[in-house]
Amino acid sequence: MLNIGLLGCGRIGQVHARSISQIDGVRVTAVADAFDAPARALADRTGAAAMGAADLIASAEVDAVVIGTPTDTHFDLIQASARAGKAIFCEKPVDMSADRIRACITAVETAGVAFMTAFNRRFDPNFASLQTRLKSGEIGDVEIVTIQSRDPSPPPIGYIKSSGGLFRDMMIHDLDMARFLLGEEPVTVYAVGASLVDPQIGQSGDVDTAAVTLTTRSGRICQITNSRRASYGYDQRIEVHGEKGMLRAENMLENTVEVATPAGFTKAPAKHFFLERYEAAFRAEMSYFVAAVAGRTKISPGIEDGLRAQLLADAATRSFEEARAVHVG
Repeated sequence: MLNIGLLGCGRIGQVHARSISQIDGVRVTAVADAFDAPARALADRTGAAAMGAADLIASAEVDAVVIGTPTDTHFDLIQASARAGKAIFCEKPVDMSADRIRACITAVETAGVAFMTAFNRRFDPNFASLQTRLKSGEIGDVEIVTIQSRDPSPPPIGYIKSSGGLFRDMMIHDLDMARFLLGEEPVTVYAVGASLVDPQIGQSGDVDTAAVTLTTRSGRICQITNSRRASYGYDQRIEVHGEKGMLRAENMLENTVEVATPAGFTKAPAKHFFLERYEAAFRAEMSYFVAAVAGRTKISPGIEDGLRAQLLADAATRSFEEARAVHVG
C-alpha cells in the first residue's frame, strides 16, 4: 500500500484525492492546508488525518507527497519533502524561478527521491495517442506543430496579479506539450501578446491574448495561441503536420450527438472547464506516478521537464517584453 499525503486541499487537491481513491493499492493518509476548513473537509471525505504540513512531511505514515499548494510555497515543501525521503508529485510550475528549480533538482537528486511534474495534458487519452502515433512514424518527420489553448473566461484579477503572467501560468502547459511533440528542444522563442479580453489584466501588467512561435535547431516549428476567453467553451486542440500527413486531436464535446436540419449540422458545445475536460488525464497521471514510485515505470515528466518548460516560459515573457526573438539557453 502506498500512503500519500496531500499538501493543499483546494480545487486541485480535491481532484487528486478523487483520482487516488480510484487507484488500487494507494490511499490518502494525511492532508494539510493553510486553512483549517478545507483540510478538515477533505480529511472527512478521505478518512485521512488532518495535520500541519511539517508534520505531514515528517510522518512515517506518508510515503509520497502531492503538492497542490500555491506556487510560491513549492520550493520549501520540495526541499523538506526531499530531505524526508518522500517521493514527490508537484503541480506546475515547480517554481517561478529557474534558479530555484535548479536548487530543487539538486535536493531531489541528492536525496534520490522520485519527482514528477504534473503536466497532466501529456496523459490526456487523445493527446497521448497522438504522440504515440507520432513516435511510431505514422506521419514521418515532424514539420509544424499547432497548439490552440483558450479558456472559457479569465480567472479573478487577484489571481492574475500573482500568477507570474500568462506565459508562465497558462501557456506553460502548451510549452511542455510542444516539447512532448516536437521531438527536439526549441532553441528560439518569439512571442506577441495583447490585452483584449479584460482591460484590468492589461493594467496589471499581463496579457490575455498571446501567440508564440518556437523553432528547433533543425527548423521544426511550433505555433501556440492562447486566449483567456472562448465564448464556446474550453478550447483545446492540437495539430501536427509531418512529411507523410497530419495528426489532429479535436475538442472534447459534451456529447457526440449531431443534429441535421435544413439549416445545417449542429454539434454539442465543447466541455466547459479544465476539470471536466481533463478528468481522465488527472486520473491517468496519478496512476502513472503511483506506478513509477513502485518502480514499474520510469518517472516522466520529471523535474527537469519542469525546468525546461519554465525556461521556455521565461524566454516567451522576455520576447514579449523586448519585442524580439529570444534564444533559449
